[in-house]
Amino acid sequence: MPTNKPQPPVPTPSLLTRPVKVINVGLERFATELEGQSVPVVQVEWAPPAGGNAKLAALLAKLGS
Repeated sequence: MPTNKPQPPVPTPSLLTRPVKVINVGLERFATELEGQSVPVVQVEWAPPAGGNAKLAALLAKLGS
């Protein structure tokens, strides 16, 4: 039969006790939302190589080797 004894508190990982700093790669909307909450954000502009076209990306990779 289960008991209803209170459980001891679970320690909070130190990661969650410090202010958050974010590096956002790609969708700028995420950075904008975080900035609206006063979270420091660095936005990195990134897109998949060759616009996401796998054939073109493979050809570009061959050129780089």
